[in-house]
Amino acid sequence: MSSSSPLPRPLRIPREIWILVGAAFVIALGYGIVSPVLPAYARSFDVGVAAASVIVSAFAFFRLIFAPVGGELVSRLGERPVYLAGLVIVAISSFATAFAQSYAQLLVFRGLGGIGSTMFTISTMALLVRLAPPSARGRVSSTYASAFLIGGMIGPVLGGLLAGWGLRAPFIVYAVALLVAAAVVAIGLGGARLQPVEERAKRDVVSLGEAWQSPVYRAVLASGVANGWTNFGVRMAVLPLLATAVLDRAWVAGAALAMGAVGTAVTLQFSGKMADRVGRRPLVIGGLVVMGTSTALLAFAQHPALSVGLGLAVLFGLSALSGVGAGLVNPAQQAAVADVIGHERNGGRVLSTFQMAQDGGAIVGPILVGLVADAFGFGAAFLVTGLVCLAGAIPWLAAPEPLVHHAAPIGETSSER
Repeated sequence: MSSSSPLPRPLRIPREIWILVGAAFVIALGYGIVSPVLPAYARSFDVGVAAASVIVSAFAFFRLIFAPVGGELVSRLGERPVYLAGLVIVAISSFATAFAQSYAQLLVFRGLGGIGSTMFTISTMALLVRLAPPSARGRVSSTYASAFLIGGMIGPVLGGLLAGWGLRAPFIVYAVALLVAAAVVAIGLGGARLQPVEERAKRDVVSLGEAWQSPVYRAVLASGVANGWTNFGVRMAVLPLLATAVLDRAWVAGAALAMGAVGTAVTLQFSGKMADRVGRRPLVIGGLVVMGTSTALLAFAQHPALSVGLGLAVLFGLSALSGVGAGLVNPAQQAAVADVIGHERNGGRVLSTFQMAQDGGAIVGPILVGLVADAFGFGAAFLVTGLVCLAGAIPWLAAPEPLVHHAAPIGETSSER
């Protein structure tokens, strides 16, 4: 297929994907319910702020180290059983967390939940790759992300209300929500709707080395690190500290994060369709530039020449703009990974490596940027983050458009296409 070939027309999103979207909303709702009470719950075991922060990081750390195993499980067992097992593991972890009797137990129980989380995350990505029509992958990614984002926005509000019944109550509700999601997927995605085991075993496996040969996949890993660093790491861990420096009020940090979420939510309503119509590459590059530039300028919100009101306006405006960048990047980036794998191929290891790139950026980014902030201030910290975003866009400048380049499976020559 030549680079001048027209892009395929989008198709309708299959029913099975809407089931996954509904489950994503329930999962995110439950995760959001526990997020506002987890630090306080950890502090209830008479530990300091640093130890409470470790509880939050333990979940992401276990996700990272278990990702290769999760990818292997998806390749060997298939997407649906790994997805269901992951949800059940996180549900059990949440129940156990609710009844932890010590900080050590809390750390172990919460960390083990990260294992289940990476199982259902990788298997979800694999299911979306296989069930989504190639010309609708961008819309599928944005629809799924929107459900997750909306659930994550509503969840903390419910979590704050449930905390009135005690700090353990939200974890029980989270566990029940996960079991409900597992039941819905188990019934809605019955074996008859997916490929039988014997057919799945015949599917080609895309090796990591094979995917690495694609300039698109190498670009996706680079942008995945940058996206995880900025969107899932620095935004959640360092931006609230900057917000507090602008105005030391409890609501400011939450409002800054909410503005970023609103920017992402609004952008997701059209970015998926754009990724299917104009291609993945322009959205990833444009999104990283928008996210990087707005993030690099965030520290100006505390400039001494600005009044508090103007500083807040700058903070909220740039936070929303950074969210717009994230909304452009995420669906196009995930659709590009699906393009690399192909519609009928098994890419568990390829998906797990992509997840590791994002999780790695989310873990390392806040630590390094925190060190920069301590040594040189917020201005340098957010400038470094902005440069990381722009660096993540560089490999995409040399990469071809995935929607066209990977119209045929990896390894086929242009003449075969």
